[in-house]
Amino acid sequence: MLTANGKTMATVALFHHVLGLTPGVIAFADDLRRAGHTVHTPDLFEGRTFAGIEEGMAYVQEVSFGTVIERGTRAAADLPSGLVYAGFSIGVLSAQKLAQTRPGARGALLYYACVPLTEFGDTWPDGVPVQVHGMDADPFFAGEGDLDFARQVVESAGQGELFLYPGDQHYFADPSLPSYDPDAAALLLSRTLAFLDAVS
Repeated sequence: MLTANGKTMATVALFHHVLGLTPGVIAFADDLRRAGHTVHTPDLFEGRTFAGIEEGMAYVQEVSFGTVIERGTRAAADLPSGLVYAGFSIGVLSAQKLAQTRPGARGALLYYACVPLTEFGDTWPDGVPVQVHGMDADPFFAGEGDLDFARQVVESAGQGELFLYPGDQHYFADPSLPSYDPDAAALLLSRTLAFLDAVS
């Protein structure tokens, strides 16, 4: 997308976390839009939202992880190539898959999660920058292997960055949830906007 002054802005596909397409996810997308970027927010849960992680995970297990990822793939198929793929927690599955497998990716922003590099290919694609963000004591991110996978992805990528924030919250950048950390969220947003400016 071109702005009035002729600058090219990024187009982002942003995939929500396991609580669904919450007001906080929409608010984050709106922050990126206010900076001039185009942001698409596919609903992988077909309108459902959940009050807690266990409830959301029960739904994912009911429909299957594969179905949720496939919904993300189908949503991206309706969008142009040349996207930045971004995901929060379970949304990282779709974002990382598309960044690794869909030609033309401009970058990947992986929040609160990361899966093994080999889940979707042998190496990270050349010329696709990536950022991974998570809290250093988050029991999901740091305690279940995602942090190790993030280090693997960042090492494989020619342009990779891993950002760790002090704390133990998972959804720390979602202002609609009690886990919200304003300082960490502001830093995550500033790093995200710098990333998008760099790939635009």
